[in-house]
Amino acid sequence: MRRTLMLSLALTSAALTPALAQGAASQQAAQALYDQGNWQDAASAGVALNTSAGLALAAEATTAGAGLAPDGQKKGLFQKAQGYADQAIRLDPQNADAYFEKARAQGRLAQFAGVFESLSLAKEVKKNLDQAVKLRPTMASAYVALGLWNATLDSGGLKGAIAAQQTGARKANVAPNFERAVALEPTVVTHRLEYANALNLIGNKSGAAAQLQKAVTLSATNYWEQRDLATAQAMLAKLK
Repeated sequence: MRRTLMLSLALTSAALTPALAQGAASQQAAQALYDQGNWQDAASAGVALNTSAGLALAAEATTAGAGLAPDGQKKGLFQKAQGYADQAIRLDPQNADAYFEKARAQGRLAQFAGVFESLSLAKEVKKNLDQAVKLRPTMASAYVALGLWNATLDSGGLKGAIAAQQTGARKANVAPNFERAVALEPTVVTHRLEYANALNLIGNKSGAAAQLQKAVTLSATNYWEQRDLATAQAMLAKLK
């Protein structure tokens, strides 16, 4: 009986292994498309998987692709990305990437909203980023986003003062979040570029320049990082 049970388990495992391997390969294939800059195909591949991981990747690809799309298409793409992230969360409420991608899409959508709606979205962004960090404390990108969130909302002037009061954003939280991110992933050029952008927002020009100088010494590992590296190089050239 014991041998029969063991054989049954072994056969079941053998039958599942190809399916699991195929799923992993499909996720990897979708990721490869995204890394190459083929965001539309990557999003389609992610959606086709009908998994939380696949839909989170679809959200990431769609948000990134919106940055390349004509202005008239951006809002619709950000809304689509948010929808993918919502689906990913429904399939797996413990998927940190899904909450992060929802926050990222919402942050972009805030650009198209009125004052009150944008503040409401800002609070939702913070809530989803906090959940992402809670689920995965080592997610460097979430700390980058938190740093930018604080810098964007507490950037000075009357508008910044109102936003900071309504959301709890503080420019004092910018550096700690970014330092945590670069400590976790010191070789990612995007983190340094966004650090520079955040420091510019709060008026720290010299600090921004220092981050750009570090950014241009790093290597890009995919299409999106290559774009960020080129942006960092262009920004630094304007300062010289």
